[in-house]
Amino acid sequence: MRVPPIENEVLVLTGPTASGKSSLAHRLALLGDAEIVSCDSRQVYRELTIGSAKPDPGMLCEVRYHFIDEKELTEPFSAGEYALEAEARILGIIRRGKRAIVVGGSALYLQGLVEGFAGLPPKNAKVRQLLERQLADFGAERLYERLRKLDPQQAATLDPTKTQRLVRSLEIIETTGRSVTELQRTHTDATTQKWKPNYTLFALLRPREELYGRINLRTEQMMHEGLLEEAEGLWRRYQREIEDRSLPSLCTVGYQELFEHFRGKTTLDEAVALIQQHTRNYAKRQLTFMRNRLQCRWVPATIGSEELLGLL
Repeated sequence: MRVPPIENEVLVLTGPTASGKSSLAHRLALLGDAEIVSCDSRQVYRELTIGSAKPDPGMLCEVRYHFIDEKELTEPFSAGEYALEAEARILGIIRRGKRAIVVGGSALYLQGLVEGFAGLPPKNAKVRQLLERQLADFGAERLYERLRKLDPQQAATLDPTKTQRLVRSLEIIETTGRSVTELQRTHTDATTQKWKPNYTLFALLRPREELYGRINLRTEQMMHEGLLEEAEGLWRRYQREIEDRSLPSLCTVGYQELFEHFRGKTTLDEAVALIQQHTRNYAKRQLTFMRNRLQCRWVPATIGSEELLGLL
């Protein structure tokens, strides 16, 4: 049964890692003659395959996927760049008379696509250097309190541990005299007349213990499929960049724990246990973000593809 698309309607399927969104999205694409737009900040890189849980080759042959294996690890790819490029591709899909399905759990990528980003100023090296010195001298809590007074809405989206976003938020205030929240509001007002896709967000929900069990099992399956060997290849090729953390794409759960093992700091069993633990922690953060920052309709992860399409 082919379910025809509605003009400018885009289904977004999200949820925590290991919730089953990728397999459901694939079934939906087959049912609805759709193309899938990946919203995953790691699957876009060619060398991150097993650890990023990419669709398997059979799936890639059955359905057209976007943002899979399109970048080298050394190519930077920001959430803002993704949002612009993804929207352009979505419009192309719709013009071809097909349905576009966005699937993934990378929070900032998803938020940027659905809500848009403000036209933020470029980085100011002098101001950033000053703020980073203050961060080192006084600590993140002091800077966070300053942001909470100057831009409480932006502060509510992070915490003192998110030092990069904290410094960037204060840098914008120092550079422009305006808060991120104010710039975002101005940007939204200026673009309300622009034609935009109509995003309908569904988030998959599983009982916590079931989700954690799936995460543990998937980690073991990844190891069986060759995650250790994949990580060893990255370690050999990019050890210098891994050590100085100059490639953010490699600061990723599933790889960084194995890099610690290669440094001799953990046994292999300890590294696997840490991957499972850190992935569970990541899933918890994803759930918090989706509940607090995205307008999602929560559905059971066991929902059928036809049933989900019927909810549109």
